[in-house]
Amino acid sequence: MVHWEPTLQHLADCNPTCMFRSLPQHVCKYACSEEVPEPVDVGGEGFCVAFDPLDGSSIVDTNFAVGTIFGVWPGDKLKDIDGRQQAAAGMGIYGPRTVFCLAVAGYPGTHEFLLMDDGKWVHVKETTEIGEGKLFAPGNLRATFDNPAYERLISHYLGEKYTLRYTGGMVPDVFQIIVKEKGVFTNVTSPSTKAKLRILFEVAPLALLVENAGGASSCDGKCVSALDIPILNYDQRTEICFGSIGEVRRFEEYLYGNSPRFSTVNELEANPRQ
Repeated sequence: MVHWEPTLQHLADCNPTCMFRSLPQHVCKYACSEEVPEPVDVGGEGFCVAFDPLDGSSIVDTNFAVGTIFGVWPGDKLKDIDGRQQAAAGMGIYGPRTVFCLAVAGYPGTHEFLLMDDGKWVHVKETTEIGEGKLFAPGNLRATFDNPAYERLISHYLGEKYTLRYTGGMVPDVFQIIVKEKGVFTNVTSPSTKAKLRILFEVAPLALLVENAGGASSCDGKCVSALDIPILNYDQRTEICFGSIGEVRRFEEYLYGNSPRFSTVNELEANPRQ
């Protein structure tokens, strides 16, 4: 019997130099792990990498899928930046299949690679559009206790008979939006439940993956893309929504009263012949 938990814990505890030792060292100046959020100089120049080595560590013992998230920024710093400056972002998904998902700034689509039995990676899917579909992954449902707007949004999903697909792991819960090309992921705060998701290590890289695939994001209660939130410190946290443009628009309308970015979408739906 193989016990994976110690191996995965080693992955979580691994320092940045260990994590990126297979990279050509001359291209990476700093690497920074969510586990120890201080950049480590790995000796190169040109790019910096921020990563969450093991997203979903709390669900390892249930044998749900877990993963790794990373974002790559040009230059020599990982704060006083924003997600739109990323050169690339990716996530690894460790489940029944081992998958690598990659988005490169300026290159269309989000790309899925599957690890084969012979150790080779095969490009199996390119996602360029995330459409509408009744699939939801609602994080931090405790917030519905004292966030009435979030409670109304969850009631909408239930009333409209959305399919619940939620594991508690951000990687699989966001990856399903890309692979199924539909759905919404939410993680909302309230007076009694504070933000847990870190922009640098999780939210900004996933935003590039989702938006490159044709989806959208809404971050920090400001009706803006997660890619446009200034990252001022390594441990900066936020609430977030990922999904199709229509679902993110709905999220903003329920949570904040309007969705200025996507008002054109409303107009086109109301007047489809225009």
